[in-house]
This record gives sequence, C-alpha cells and structure tokens, in this order.
Amino acid sequence: MSHTAVSPTTSAAASIGTRPVALVTGGRQGIGRAIVEALADAGFDVAFTARTVDAQSDAIVDTIAARGGRGLAIASDLAALDEHAGVVGQVAEVLGRIDCLVNNAGIGSPVRGDLLALTPENFDRVIDVNLRGTLFFTQAVARWMLDHPPSDGAARSLITVSSVSAAMASPERGDYCVSKAGLAMMNQLFALRLAQSGIGVFEVRPGIIRTEMTSGVAGKYDALIAGGLVPQGRWGEGRDIGSVVTALAGGGFAFASGSVIQADGGLSIQRL
Repeated sequence: MSHTAVSPTTSAAASIGTRPVALVTGGRQGIGRAIVEALADAGFDVAFTARTVDAQSDAIVDTIAARGGRGLAIASDLAALDEHAGVVGQVAEVLGRIDCLVNNAGIGSPVRGDLLALTPENFDRVIDVNLRGTLFFTQAVARWMLDHPPSDGAARSLITVSSVSAAMASPERGDYCVSKAGLAMMNQLFALRLAQSGIGVFEVRPGIIRTEMTSGVAGKYDALIAGGLVPQGRWGEGRDIGSVVTALAGGGFAFASGSVIQADGGLSIQRL
C-alpha cells in the first residue's frame, strides 16, 4: 500500500528529475520523520517506508508537499527481503530517480535483561531487521544507482543511521548492540565497494535522542543527563540527526566517504 502527494504548483510529470530524491526507511515517526522533513526542507522529494501506511503517514506526505516536494509512503517490512526490489522499483517509477538512501528503520531489544538470558528468537528478530534487512536493502539501492547514473551529475549517497551502541556496550541490550556494530562494518564495506562510483557512504551514530522509542525510559535518562552523562547537557532531538543527514546528502562530504559522524552531544568521547 502506498500514497503519493504532488505539490499544488507542480505536476508529477513535470517535476520528475528536477529535484533530488531521497528514500528513508522507517520514516513514519521519531528520528526517521525528522530526517524526512529535513530532507524535504533541503529540496528533496522524499519516499519513506513504514510497517503500515496510515493517516499519520499521509500527514507526512502532505507535509512534504507543503514544502514544495513530492512524497511517497510505502508499507514495507524491512526484514522481508522479497519486498526490497518492489520498494526500490516503486520509488524509481513514481519519483523518477533515487539519489540518497537513508537507512533509519530498526527495532530495539524486545527484552532488556541479562546477556546470559538472551534468547535466539529475540536475537534473530533484531538481526533480521536491523542488520540483515538493512544490508540487503542497501544492496538493492546500490545496484539501482549503479545501473542508473545521474545525467545531471547530482550527488548520491548511502547514509546509515546506527547508534553509539555500535561501539558502546550495553550488556542488557546485547542483540541491539551486535546489530549496530554490524552496521558499522557494513558501512565500511559499501564505502570500499562504491569508492569509484561517486556514491558517498556514511554512518551517523545518534546518542540519547528524544523519540517515542525512548519515552519509556525518559526519567532514567533525564537523571543521567543531569548528572553529566552527555557533555552538552541535553537530550538530542530528531532535528539534530536530520541536519547531519541533509549535510551528508548534499554532496559536500563526498571525499569523506566511509566516515562516521558521532551525533551524540559528546556522549561517546572517552573521558577520565
């Protein structure tokens, strides 16, 4: 199921190819929604995936249109590898091109607890979405990009939103940490494979970000931040991640392909 919206002043046929197109996984809420809106503000048409397409998804499409772009919401389960080709094909057909992929979709640990109690079922679910699904979706988009070089020289990028948990261990969330560490290696592999293609490959590692996912532990992190856990002394917001992603998507960091951006207010800096 999908839904499209066209800017009131621009027909879909006329606008294809005139604006860069970004595809964001998990763009219906939280960090993903902030990224979608930031990219639309930066002049991108934006497609995004979500497990379900509903009124909230439609509202985001309308928001993209209000910013002068075209939006496309696609219902898709990232863990379902057989859906990937269809999603990529639909974005290319409706919006005409794909210049930027933002891998944002992911899930947290189904159960937080003792590493020695981690179950294979929960581990497999997290890996299937966060790592396996993301890797093969990136592969599908990269193949499309290589088969369809831009005629206008537009910047192209693959940006993965991982987590400080790619390097900072939380034993009570072992499945999540392993999946994010895997994404870090994935980013390096794609950067090397695509180094001569003109496609920039980047990893963004958010820290403690205020979203629906962290709302249940907000009190815990309020206290930790007040106690100095985050050097900047505040929560991260979705717009903090959106601004980093749009800067990378703009092409100005092409020679820094393979780089990791710590978007965490200093959280991951080692301190004595």
